[in-house]
Amino acid sequence: MRRITAFASDKIKFFFPHQPQSKFLAHHAQKRLERHSSTMTSSTVQITSPVFRSLFTPELKVLSEMFKERGFELRIAGGAVRDILMNIVPVDIDLATTATPDQMKLMFQENEIRMINVGGEKHGTVTARINDQENYEITTLRIDKVTDGRFAEVEFTRDWVVDANRRDLTINSMFLDLEGNLFDFFNGSEDLQKRVIRFVGEPDKRIQEDYLRILRYFRFFGRISNGPDDHVPETLAAIARNVEGLERKQE
Repeated sequence: MRRITAFASDKIKFFFPHQPQSKFLAHHAQKRLERHSSTMTSSTVQITSPVFRSLFTPELKVLSEMFKERGFELRIAGGAVRDILMNIVPVDIDLATTATPDQMKLMFQENEIRMINVGGEKHGTVTARINDQENYEITTLRIDKVTDGRFAEVEFTRDWVVDANRRDLTINSMFLDLEGNLFDFFNGSEDLQKRVIRFVGEPDKRIQEDYLRILRYFRFFGRISNGPDDHVPETLAAIARNVEGLERKQE
């Protein structure tokens, strides 16, 4: 931890006291995003790589058909999309959907699909075991209504942009539907091509939602960036301003 503090302070002198996000501010900030989300466009790239096609096991096809029959959108989310774009077969496939946890549970019960790890439902995640072969974590699109620097109270939404906006890094904020269409609202694919690691939206806000994102930033920077000094200056400055919050969370 001291190494991170020293690294940041060597770059920039900092002092930025953490202010907890109030329900009032969170509510109005979210409403502003929802008003603008309808005007945001994603990339029009279609993915057809062998890595992407290799994901389509009989189990994923069963899952896809269930959601399609009921009119729910289902997309690959986050790190799996990042890996696919890097031509890496994902170890885990996390999925996001417009269906609520209750709607998913009803659908799986009707189709006699076993559900496991039911503790994830309060965060919107239902884990389905298909054909007793593969487990899939499917999470309802959500909004972080209130955050305390580590945990969040969530509210479900049907807005893909709003969900993407709550994620940590641009390279982890993309979605990929099962037809191969990439949904990239924050230029994550471009950052990935350039090997640039940056937070979604305002970096101070993203960090203050969960200070452990500082560690995630350095983990992905070490894995993906071209060189040790290829930080975005604004990102490094935000980390410097907020690194004390991370130390408090570790106490």
